[in-house]
Amino acid sequence: MPIRIDEVRSRRDLDRFITLPPKFHQGHANWLPPIYAEDRWFFDSKKNPSFKHDDTLLLLAYRDREPVGRIMGIVPRRANEIHGEKNGRFGFLECEDDREVAHALLQAVEQWARRLGLARIVGPMGFSDQDPEGFMVEGFEETPTIACTYNLDSMNRLVIGEGYRKEIDYVVYSIPVPEEMPPDQLRVIDRIARRGNFRIVEFSKKKELKPLVRPILDLMNECFRDIYGYAALDAEEMQALAKRYLPVLDPRFLKIVVDKEEVISGFIIGIPNFTEGIRKAKGRLFPFGLIRILRASKRARQLDLLLGGVKEKYRGRGVEVMLGLKIVESAKKAGYVRLDSHRELEDNLKVRAAMEHWGGVVYKRFRVYVKDL
Repeated sequence: MPIRIDEVRSRRDLDRFITLPPKFHQGHANWLPPIYAEDRWFFDSKKNPSFKHDDTLLLLAYRDREPVGRIMGIVPRRANEIHGEKNGRFGFLECEDDREVAHALLQAVEQWARRLGLARIVGPMGFSDQDPEGFMVEGFEETPTIACTYNLDSMNRLVIGEGYRKEIDYVVYSIPVPEEMPPDQLRVIDRIARRGNFRIVEFSKKKELKPLVRPILDLMNECFRDIYGYAALDAEEMQALAKRYLPVLDPRFLKIVVDKEEVISGFIIGIPNFTEGIRKAKGRLFPFGLIRILRASKRARQLDLLLGGVKEKYRGRGVEVMLGLKIVESAKKAGYVRLDSHRELEDNLKVRAAMEHWGGVVYKRFRVYVKDL
């Protein structure tokens, strides 16, 4: 039967788009279902403020009357302006190992991008750096995290078969929590303490975090401005991001460093890996899914690093060491045995060197592809 591509126009179409992925992942032990309540917010143009800044296209593929695939097209207007590019993006591509379906979906997004005068398609990517980026190419056997995709290797073959090539890779490190803190790191901390230029701030109550959300996200915008594909979040997007993650933040795993003027100079945020709870809940928070997620969070032995950044003028002055040491100390105290670094660009050699200094090894790799139009 021929493949038909339809644009998502109704609530029923959107529900079908959101709930389609499990169809392709039955029996895949490491696949992590989305949190459906969050997806219903994310893909709703009336709720997600990112839709105000970017052109978008949601598509479903049908064989006969059966949905067999999905894809999202995005024109990142702000990122294109900042980086001087004419890129379109594809994201959230899901289908079986079916070349005909993948071809129809990708071709539809490419044709849409050409009509808009774009020069390239990159993906998989979302609206921002905070959305899943890249197809996994290494680490299929490892524990997933909520901020990264889990795809079958067939997705890589399908996009390559459509003429896509590697644009850039993200690497993820597994970092063992050491029995003892490294002496060289402790010496750096002592030296910084004697100079009195910076001090670390730690937290014990969630209510202490709310006033810090905006300053931290402002600093994130400042630190990430030159990162591949990044566009600064506006106030509404910051509020939405905070709303997504504040409920799962544990105050023990937020660290900030302030300078003499008490201005935030750097920060790092980790969250317990509660993916087993999401899997048991099958992505549904109610009636009992949230309880399962909270239980998994308490049993976790892996801490997932979510965000981190240091003001440019303070980089290389020990702020990174202070943040790293304190997050590892807290992880050790809480009984964690390893940290997941989250995605790091493969050419970010300074950060990669710091991960490896702590004994980290690359255990996952995600690839963004590109195709000239």
